[in-house]
Amino acid sequence: MHVVLLSTFRLILSTLLVGVSPSSVLASEPGEINVYSYRKPQLIDPMFAVFTEQTSIRVNSVFAKKGMLERLKSEGRNTPADLVFTVDIGRLSDIKDAGLTQAVSAAAVQNNIPAHYRDSEGHWFGLTTRARIIVASKDRVGPGEILSYEDLADPKWKGRICTRSGKHPYMVALIASMIAHHGEAAAKAWLAGVKNNLARKPQGNDRAQVKAIKEGVCDLAVINHYYMAKMLKDPEQVPWAESVNVIFPNQDGRGTHMNVSGMALTRHAPNKNNALKLMAFLASDQGQQMYVQENGEYPVKAGIPWNDLQKSWGPFKEDALNLTDVAQNRAVAIRLADEVRYNN
Repeated sequence: MHVVLLSTFRLILSTLLVGVSPSSVLASEPGEINVYSYRKPQLIDPMFAVFTEQTSIRVNSVFAKKGMLERLKSEGRNTPADLVFTVDIGRLSDIKDAGLTQAVSAAAVQNNIPAHYRDSEGHWFGLTTRARIIVASKDRVGPGEILSYEDLADPKWKGRICTRSGKHPYMVALIASMIAHHGEAAAKAWLAGVKNNLARKPQGNDRAQVKAIKEGVCDLAVINHYYMAKMLKDPEQVPWAESVNVIFPNQDGRGTHMNVSGMALTRHAPNKNNALKLMAFLASDQGQQMYVQENGEYPVKAGIPWNDLQKSWGPFKEDALNLTDVAQNRAVAIRLADEVRYNN
């Protein structure tokens, strides 16, 4: 079995992987866990290191930018992977829907993660949340001028909004939440309104939208909150972040749309018991606090102290929409982006 797993790992290296963490020699032995991750090593390795220090269980992680779903399918029962780490409800639900995960009922995991941030059948679990916020130019948008996602379709903002592609998973999830709350027809009308207000063709990542505001290309953008934390740690990008105000939309209504980074136990995990221990650690107070401090993401577990930047933004109301409902509307959301020609 060890030879098969090692050969599989070498095949992954040659065909899939973009980067490998320092301890990434996958195996199936006592005292180890193998992780396939869409999350960059610097975001998760610090948590793995503390877990290993406390348990003596080594975490072998492999970073892949793409192809994880296809790789798990092709490996089948011979996969060395115990856990999958990824971002966005879409990717988590895709892995479950492909039959590549198994249910986890462990109380140490289930009890620490709110129901709307985990699969109802226990196949995936949110580890952190990211708020889909609006950022507004400090110079060109007054306080209180925009308060909701719905406001983005107001003609007053014509030529003043920047976003990334309407088919990017983060945007798809936001559109899907609009469908869940308002229905397909109203969500399509809203999306068409936002499209009409774009200052340029959708492009770039979330940070690029903030840079565009700093450069005067647009006045508003929709981004994940934690990119603000990242920009404030980069001397080149600090001026971008400091040029905008942070707005948590829909505070007088349903609350701000939330997405997750998460984890799933693979269907054929060779080190299942060790993997369950890591899942419990990451859902614990210590694991959750490390996510807050290391990555600037919000914890899924209640009662975990926020970092200083999060405290400066203050408390906000989260949209409690179950992420399963968001996942179920993704296909329609993508179709709507095509129908309104959002990216054209």
